[in-house]
Amino acid sequence: MLHYALVMLAAGIGIPLLAALNAALGVRIGSPLAAAMVLFCVALIASASVWAITGGGGLARLPQAPKHLFLGGVLVAFYVISITMIAPRFGVGNAVFFVLLGQLISAAAIDHFGLFGARISPLSLTRAGGIALMALGVWMTQRA
Repeated sequence: MLHYALVMLAAGIGIPLLAALNAALGVRIGSPLAAAMVLFCVALIASASVWAITGGGGLARLPQAPKHLFLGGVLVAFYVISITMIAPRFGVGNAVFFVLLGQLISAAAIDHFGLFGARISPLSLTRAGGIALMALGVWMTQRA
């Protein structure tokens, strides 16, 4: 379990880095949308490389997958485009704080209802309190 936690910690560290790097690229080249497109091209090459190195497979069953599961790609595009456009104006920290708050709320709902096959973990008073505390923290960071 520790290795899962460490991988996810690294992914969490990467989110603000992604935001700062892609926002800077968008400013540098004068087009946040072009920067997002470049990011996806690099991501495609990176993920295809890892997929091939680890043995590939899985694509043959792709046509049988429920079509709504492909919306994850739309959500990734929405995140990358929005963070690339907004972070230079709003600040990377502010943007990521709101992303994190949205992640906490969404994750709590997904776990509570067991959506998309997730393990059910009911929303307890402690979890709800933690989300409220995070919301308060976000609000405090936004005060002038």
